[in-house]
Amino acid sequence: EVQLVESGGGLVQPGGSLRLPCAASGFIFGSYDMSWVRQAPGKGPEWVSSINSGGGSTAYAASVKGRFTISRDNAKNTVDLQMNSMKTEDTAVYYCNLWVAGLFDYWGQGTQVTVSP
Repeated sequence: EVQLVESGGGLVQPGGSLRLPCAASGFIFGSYDMSWVRQAPGKGPEWVSSINSGGGSTAYAASVKGRFTISRDNAKNTVDLQMNSMKTEDTAVYYCNLWVAGLFDYWGQGTQVTVSP
């Protein structure tokens, strides 16, 4: 059974930082690209960042590029999202996501991130 468990969310002031770890199990972690997706109140899901299976290639949404960094540790089956210079518009529930087109789409339970003075 695929499991994705996010943690690390909380309340942070604008300009602050948070690190969100995601622990994965139930599949061959090192064989798959991984992503982070967020959903703000009253809005649809927004893709944030992805990392390829080996960790050598990353991609970011324009809204977070230069502020967020995605990384993975295939020995520990974890994928992390480091968030710096945070803004109020980063407030959302953040989800770890395993998606392969036409095959499967798994999400964690999400972790709440609130950016507020």
